[in-house]
Amino acid sequence: MPSSTPMLIQIDEDRHWWFATRTRAILALLDKYVGPGHHGRRVLDVGAGAGNMMHHLAHYGEVIGLEYNPKPIPIARSRGFDVRQGSATAIPFPDAGFDLVALLDTLEHIPDEAAVLHETWRVTKPGGWLIITVPALMWLWSQNDVLNQHQRRYTVPELRRKLTALGWHVPFCSYTFTLIFPLSATLILARRLLGREPDLASPHFDPEAYQVEMEPAPPWLNALLDRVGRLEVALLKRMPLPIGTSIVAVAHKPEERHVGHAP
Repeated sequence: MPSSTPMLIQIDEDRHWWFATRTRAILALLDKYVGPGHHGRRVLDVGAGAGNMMHHLAHYGEVIGLEYNPKPIPIARSRGFDVRQGSATAIPFPDAGFDLVALLDTLEHIPDEAAVLHETWRVTKPGGWLIITVPALMWLWSQNDVLNQHQRRYTVPELRRKLTALGWHVPFCSYTFTLIFPLSATLILARRLLGREPDLASPHFDPEAYQVEMEPAPPWLNALLDRVGRLEVALLKRMPLPIGTSIVAVAHKPEERHVGHAP
């Protein structure tokens, strides 16, 4: 079943093969599990950064962004997005306030992982949804993790276990970037062996940067990898994938059950 929600091309990230592939996967899974359309939902984008995903999440409801780092917030606001400064470990919103919470490549940055997971559970309505993406496999640790100040990478069983321990029902959890995994893993390991890493700007090391710079690809390669990504998303709509450099999961918070008292 094709996604009924189109991927908008509004910012540079939308044109980069990696971001485009991740976005198409997110839209396809949200369409499948949450359902396409706005429907008056409230959406929270935790770790919104410069609002790179907010125009996509706006298909599913009214979006508010939360970002800890002050650097990208003016960029997000200049794009017309409502992004508030605050911590994912103490989300400044009431309990059960959102129908959908997005935690997109955010959890791996934060030392207190448990607090983030508890807070996202707290602010999600009963019957609401969480979509989460994280990097996969610690043995793929690279300079990109250093530039992003990642704390960890995950496996599918580990992420599923941590979500279900809180009470989430997890109907889908899969590796992503599977079709290019042999190429990606080889490149990461070769760079590590040779000590040749790309020189990319990072807000953690460069006062002028508001986010980690995308590794550029020549137009022909970007187009090719974009096509591969479209094929992979078609597979993700049908099944979880066995290996990859990232993980995507969809989780559902069960409806509250009211138990009556015997007279």
